[in-house]
Amino acid sequence: MWSTIVSYIPGWVIFMQAAITLLCPLGIYFIYKKLYAFVSSAGPKMKAIAQPNAESTADSLVSGQYEADLSYVQQAIGGNSDVNFREFVVKGYELRAVLVFVNGMQDEELINRHVMQQLMSGNGGMKEEKQDNRETLTLSALKSNLLPLTELEEVKELDKLQERILFGYTALLIEGIPAGLLVGQPNGSIRAITEPTSEALLRGPRIAFSEVLSENTSMLRRQGLNKDLEMKLFEVGSLVKRKLVIAYMKDIVNPELLEEVKTRVSRIDMDFIAESGYVEQLIEDNILSPFQQIQNTERPDRVINALLEGRVALLLDGTPFALIVPVTFSMLLQSPEDYFERWLPGTLLRMLRFFAAFMALMAPALYISFISFHPGLIPTELVISIIETRQGVPFPSVIEVLILEVSIEILREAGIRLPKPIGPAMGIVGGLIIGDAAVNAGIVSPFLVIVVAVTAISSFSIPMYSAGITLRILRFVGMMFAAVLGMLGTILFMLLIFIHLTKLKSFGVPYVTPFSPLRLSDWKDLYIRAPLPLMKRRPEMMKTQKKKRRT
Repeated sequence: MWSTIVSYIPGWVIFMQAAITLLCPLGIYFIYKKLYAFVSSAGPKMKAIAQPNAESTADSLVSGQYEADLSYVQQAIGGNSDVNFREFVVKGYELRAVLVFVNGMQDEELINRHVMQQLMSGNGGMKEEKQDNRETLTLSALKSNLLPLTELEEVKELDKLQERILFGYTALLIEGIPAGLLVGQPNGSIRAITEPTSEALLRGPRIAFSEVLSENTSMLRRQGLNKDLEMKLFEVGSLVKRKLVIAYMKDIVNPELLEEVKTRVSRIDMDFIAESGYVEQLIEDNILSPFQQIQNTERPDRVINALLEGRVALLLDGTPFALIVPVTFSMLLQSPEDYFERWLPGTLLRMLRFFAAFMALMAPALYISFISFHPGLIPTELVISIIETRQGVPFPSVIEVLILEVSIEILREAGIRLPKPIGPAMGIVGGLIIGDAAVNAGIVSPFLVIVVAVTAISSFSIPMYSAGITLRILRFVGMMFAAVLGMLGTILFMLLIFIHLTKLKSFGVPYVTPFSPLRLSDWKDLYIRAPLPLMKRRPEMMKTQKKKRRT
């Protein structure tokens, strides 16, 4: 009897698998909790907005004394080789003046024609017989009679004047005038408007953002006339400052969402914000999550459509990529082309993307699970075929998959870094050569080459490159789970991802909505892209002021 009972007791391998199944999620949970608490405590504290101190700026005001003001500016920024001081005399008043500017960052034609020519030729000024009456030239007369410019800013603090000069503005100082004038706007050479490189479409607008903030904001304005489109300007960066614009529809956006975005932007405390990716990492909800909680795009049409849904966009000077908040997981698998085509092709393409995302994440893990642990779940004929192709392969399935997956990732990265004429050809040829050589050498099986190729092609079909990187990272984690626990590990891996996604939020919006919490009204733009006449309401998750898209 005892021998019969003992025969039913599982072996030590089963007990080890059960223990790992129990300890893995608990260990991941506690490690994640400790890391998140540590990173949160070490994160940047909210920076109080400093109010200008009248006492501290009293000694650095523009006095109108030409020598003193010019000497102050020269001592502060005159050591820069690219800063020029162009001195001249205002004809008709015989007052000394100077233009201070940075080479290559101003509109030379505007400065020469509307500033230098106006002041040096005496157009609009006093006649020659009144040259000695210097008191007649006032700041108001200068702005109203002598400088025919639409963009003219008065600055009284010398420190602020120097800062604006280094930002690319042209400053004008005139003897006897107790203020500096910023003429025009920074207008250096810019890149021509081109097609989007990271979000290519067959049908849709062929226009992308550039690196100039004023050009990007004007592109949004040119999408269509709308008086509700508002843009708020911020400065980010402690040592090197850059302009950042928050764009939104004031009659649509949720005020709480807008206030949260402004608060997080005001907390940014870093020496230099080189690209919008810095902003994305500094204001996202969960920095330990592999999933991006902010969408980046270089398409103005995508930004304006997001604003009309009640979202908020952030545009940073110096980068062509704008940020959209909040974001949900389904948005990362949507393409603007879904709305440009009729609803049936758009729905089919969207469903294909969801299936491709699943294959890009789970195909290698499922292969390892079936081959190493559960071959009985595969049809007999297919099992026999796979076994025949694996004859002579010296590695277990997990090593096989790792060899090919790592090779594909290296080829993908090399193709991106190489020059454009060489990159695509090298990626294709390299993949064919390596795959064929690996099969001929008996390192991997031909069936695995098919699985890895399908996985790579599926990852290419994801519209957002950043989302594809996330799936590529998690793919290796899923392979490890499958190698240890088989199909049980694969299911456990998927459950952990679902649990994490359910808890994740983007600016207060659940990341997997409308799945959880369930909002059936938003399913019309999830798997199925409903016909446009039926999409009359904005997403419920955004809690917009205006619920209907049109009345």
